Formats: sequence, structure tokens, C-alpha cells
Amino acid sequence: MGQNWVLVGFGTALLFIITFHNTVDSSSEIFGEGKSDKEILDDLLQVTRYDKRLLPPVTDTSRICENTGETWVFSIDDPNADGCSTLTVNVSVLLLSLASPDESSLKYEVEFLLQQQWYDPRLKYGNQSKYEYLNAIHHYNDIWLPDTYFIMHGDFKDPVIPVHFSLKIHRNGTVNYLMRRHLILSCQGSLHIFPFDDPLCTFAMESISYEQSMIQYVWKNGEDVLRKSPSLKSLNAYLIENQTSACPTKSSWRGNYSCLKVDLKFTRDRAFYFTTVFIPGIILVTSSFITFWLEWNAVPARVMIGVTTMLNFFTTSNGFRSTLPVVSNLTAMNVWDGVCMCFIYASLLEFVCVNYVGRKRPLHNVVYRPGENPVIQGPIQQEQLSRFCERPVASSDKKRDTAVVTNEIVSCTACGPNPCTHTANNGCTTETPTLQVHKKEPPHPIRVAKTIDVIARITFPSAFSVFLIFFFYHYNSVDTSAPEEE
Repeated sequence: MGQNWVLVGFGTALLFIITFHNTVDSSSEIFGEGKSDKEILDDLLQVTRYDKRLLPPVTDTSRICENTGETWVFSIDDPNADGCSTLTVNVSVLLLSLASPDESSLKYEVEFLLQQQWYDPRLKYGNQSKYEYLNAIHHYNDIWLPDTYFIMHGDFKDPVIPVHFSLKIHRNGTVNYLMRRHLILSCQGSLHIFPFDDPLCTFAMESISYEQSMIQYVWKNGEDVLRKSPSLKSLNAYLIENQTSACPTKSSWRGNYSCLKVDLKFTRDRAFYFTTVFIPGIILVTSSFITFWLEWNAVPARVMIGVTTMLNFFTTSNGFRSTLPVVSNLTAMNVWDGVCMCFIYASLLEFVCVNYVGRKRPLHNVVYRPGENPVIQGPIQQEQLSRFCERPVASSDKKRDTAVVTNEIVSCTACGPNPCTHTANNGCTTETPTLQVHKKEPPHPIRVAKTIDVIARITFPSAFSVFLIFFFYHYNSVDTSAPEEE
């Protein structure tokens, strides 16, 4: 009894193998010359012969051994074909267009053609047909297709409709499935150095239901970069680098599923930010420094320049900041706006200080004379008189000059309690003695105000130049590449 069951099972398996072999190999006899795509596909896709719910049968003969353009050659004698039991899906991506709907955001639009190729021996047809391939677009719902799923991306802009894909079946059973996709990618960037960062956009593809032991995705021809269309168009999106690879196990969505990853590295249009943000900001800040070369009492002119530059800078920066993404940490644009505002406001405060100092009342009513130091005249102090003597009154019958011979010795009683003798011109004059004394007084307020302006002419432009050098050097030298996930 047991032997009968074994014989029955062996006979059934043998019948299945013979039927499958005849179905595949006799296709050349079924599809003769003159049949249309529809007729051939209707015969190939008969329910009794083809079931789209089943994965294409994988044998050693289904290994892709050599690529010759659009035609894939298979060899049963390939020594590397041993142990091949996984369906291989070759993937290729052709970039069509790039765009960024909002330059200040981290969303980029990518339009590309996704090509998938695999081998299905059930769809092999005979060489008697005049068609190099069959156009199976109208049999789309009747053929097994990989359930490729996009992960780590944003949104699809357009749905997949018949005009956005093509489906071709070659003589040897190779299926070429091409679809047009339009993704809005959510990218990773370094917003703390915006707009000096280079956003990294990543998306991946893997099977949603077949594990890695059943379907293996590989890049066609082992390409490590994406192909670009000759008519590639870009709008506010500057692709500087792209890379294709297999998803790392730790960063893949699910580790036991075959996954392919695409990295697109963009750079921002820095010329746009220089012409709309940085250069206008430099002009406004340096315009506020013009007040240092105006007179300290030119109130209308200096107030107008200071207030106008500040209002213009507020208007420009607020209009631009409204489009920036909101982040919790300090960004390069925050640093730029804050420092520029501080310089403009400091120049306005400098004018207030200069005007206040210049209007102060000088000590001792000293008159300001440009180019001179203030002096003060006053009577000789009593204690200074002890060092000088009066000259005796000369006789009236003989007129003398006011000048006295230096070696004439006279007696004097004004030198102290005891009379003394000394030369006649020992500081004594014929008139009420006065002395012109030079005292060092505090500088005139106007001179102080002018000195402040002179110092500001040097310090403000120098400090702003140092800031510009530090700002652009620091943020341009920061590594903008997003860290790789391990």
C-alpha cells in the first residue's frame, strides 16, 4: 500500500514537470508568425497556464549571467548559477527633473524613471513571432509585478496611471517594467548653518511582502550613481552629488527585506542669498556709519540716516525670515540679523552720546577754539606775591624807562619782615602786579564729541569687517554633510 502511494506521488510530480516543460518549451510551436501582441499575451496569460499570484519560478536557469543592452542572456551551464534560488530584480533609475518648491525648506521634488527587470520563464514565447518584445501595458493587471515600495521619502505628487508606465515582455521571458515617479522628498539638512548647508535627500525601495530570501533587489550593472537624462532640468535645486547603494541593515526599514537606497546631495543657491540678504545687509550697516563723518550737531541728517537704515533692515529681515523654517537652536541667519541690528543701533546710540556731550556747558565758560587748547586768565594768588617785590618809585625830575637795568641793586621792604636787597627787575613791575598762568583744564565738550566721532570712524568699520570675515569663514568651513546612519 505504501509503495502505491509513493508511485502515485512520483507520477504526479513527473507529470507536473513534463507539463511545465512542454508549456515553456513548446511556446515556439504555439505562437506562430502573424499573431498580434494581444493574441500572444492572451494565450500566455491563460488561467490554466499562468497565475499572477505566484512568484515567478526560480531555477538555476533563471540566473542573469550577462547583460547585452536591453536583452538579457541566460545560461544553464554558468558555474556561478549553483545555489541561485532567489528571484533577482534589477533596478535602474534615470533622473528627469529636479526642483525645490521652497528654497528655504527641506523639501525637494525629484522626477525619475524607475526601471525593473526580472526573468519569468512562464512568459517565454517562440522565435517564430516577428515581435522582439510584447507590449503588455493593457495586460498590466494580469501579470505578476514586484510589489516595490518607496520608503524614507515625502509624498507622491502624481499617481501611477497607464500613461506613466510601460511593460514589455521579451522573447526569453525577461520582463521590463518602467514607471515614471514624481516624489517630494523630505530631506535632512543642517539648519543651524542655513543657508550654508547642503541638504541630503534619501529614499529607498524594497519589497513590501517578499522577504530577502525570495526577492533580491540589485542595481542594474552595479551602477553606483544615478543616470541623468540629457534633458535634465533643475529649478532652484542644485544636485552636487548622488549615490546608490544597498540599505545598511541597521538603517533599513526592515532588516530581512531586500532594500536599495538613493542619496541625493543638494546645495542651496547661495548667490540668491548674497543678493537678497547679505549684500543689502552690508549696505545698510555701512550706511549707518556715514553719520560718523557728519558734524556732531547735524541732528536732522544723523537722525534720518540712523532711523532709516534701522527700519529698512527690519523690513528686509522680517520679510525674509517669514519663509524660514522654525528651529529651536541658533541659526546662521539669526546671528547675521542680530549682529547687523546691533551695529546699526550702536551707531544711532553713538550719535546720541556725541550730541549730548557736545551740548554740555564747558567749565569756566571757556570758549572753544578749533586747534587750540582752552586757557584761563586770573589774578595772582596772594601766596605767589611773596616771591616778587615792588620796585621803588623813581625821582620825578628824571624820567626813566619802564625797563630797568638788570644789574641795578635796590633795597626792598616787601620781601618779608626784614629789608633786603636784590636786582631791580626781580619780577617787580611799575603797575599792579598780575601774572598770566596756564592751567590744564578738562577738554572742551565739543572737542570730546569730535574725538568720539573720530574713534567711531575706525572702530565701527573695523569691528564689522572682522565680523564679516569670521561669519563667512566659519559657516563655510563647517561640514555640511548629514551624518551617515550606522
